Amino acid sequence: MNHTNVQAVPNTAFDVQKIRQDFPILHQQVHGKPLAYLDNAASAQRPQCVIDAVCRYETHDHANVHRGVHTLSERATQAYENAREKVRSYINAASVSECVYVRGTTEAINLVANAWGQNNVKAGDEILISWMEHHSNIVPWQMLCARTGAKLVVAPITPRGEIDMEKFAALLSDRTRLVAVGHISNALGTVNPIRDIIALAHDRDIPVLIDGAQAMPHTRVDVQDLDVDFYAFSGHKMFAPTGIGVLYAKTRYLERMPPYQGGGEMILAVNFERSVYNELPYKFEAGTPNIAGAVGLGAAIDYLGALDFAALLEHEQHLLDYATEQLSSLSGIRLIGTARKKASVVSFVLENIHAHDLGTIVDSDGVAIRTGHHCAMPVMDYFEVPATARASFAFYNTVDEIDALTNALKKAQRMFA
Repeated sequence: MNHTNVQAVPNTAFDVQKIRQDFPILHQQVHGKPLAYLDNAASAQRPQCVIDAVCRYETHDHANVHRGVHTLSERATQAYENAREKVRSYINAASVSECVYVRGTTEAINLVANAWGQNNVKAGDEILISWMEHHSNIVPWQMLCARTGAKLVVAPITPRGEIDMEKFAALLSDRTRLVAVGHISNALGTVNPIRDIIALAHDRDIPVLIDGAQAMPHTRVDVQDLDVDFYAFSGHKMFAPTGIGVLYAKTRYLERMPPYQGGGEMILAVNFERSVYNELPYKFEAGTPNIAGAVGLGAAIDYLGALDFAALLEHEQHLLDYATEQLSSLSGIRLIGTARKKASVVSFVLENIHAHDLGTIVDSDGVAIRTGHHCAMPVMDYFEVPATARASFAFYNTVDEIDALTNALKKAQRMFA
């Protein structure tokens, strides 16, 4: 990717200043400076329409879903299930029964590791992941392997932060029971070739789980076109509330999977001898759900669906190119993750300044970035750094905010000179 002489010229097809008016949290000062929120890979902000949808539900419609015949329960149920249909349509699932509400990507992956894993993985089997995975796509598989005697196999990455696809393909074998990889790396910004990964796995009849937490804000996902078996994502990364997410899974897998948790809602009948489980997707939704979160997720999908996504992606690419050029001009900087295909994430270390100190210093100038291992400690080990600083951009960010980050980093360098 060529980042030479990137100009701070706005994308005229995408009115970022108009978009920013939709996000009330952005219009504040931190330590007397305008907020530059560059921590979107950790959690994105909410537009006013999402805030309003949740407030409207809490103010007028709150009741428990599915169980009541009174008006409020019927309203709540309709809003909750309408949101599920919005999810289905947005990712082009074949049926709403393939869209299971969960707390987020972490719970979705744990659901598959437990409900699918317990019936399909045994001693001697292998689960194939990559070196760049988030802990949420490592630890559940380690736990499954510990229970079953299976082996966790890790595909290596390159110095650019890309999966070594030749070695990945060589690691697929008759022992591989599942491939689980991230769509986009939260620590590096790498966009993985998931279409190729899915095709390679399916050639051997191996199912594939994709951690889509970082991808949903930056791309449109069509699960049927991808032919993916499991796709997990979180609402809070895509401008919805926290505590809500979705596991998409093909019907044939969900039908054979036992429930992940037991309790109310996931049953049709209970006596002391046995229980009859509910139909899909409710078999996997025990207990009172995050109704407000689902309503907010539906509103976020409405908001995203109304945007010019091509213009949005062009704007984000410009932000990435501009940030890469500006940060590369700093002395003593090392960019971590230089994949040829990246989402709008820039991770870096500055010579002689620990990432945590850096995060505190730039915060004093109103700039919010993430510092640490980003729940991807193997990535840090690979690049031989204890932590990185990470600036991650959403479509509401601007080149002025990147300039603020660059100036704050220069200030930190002067302090440590």
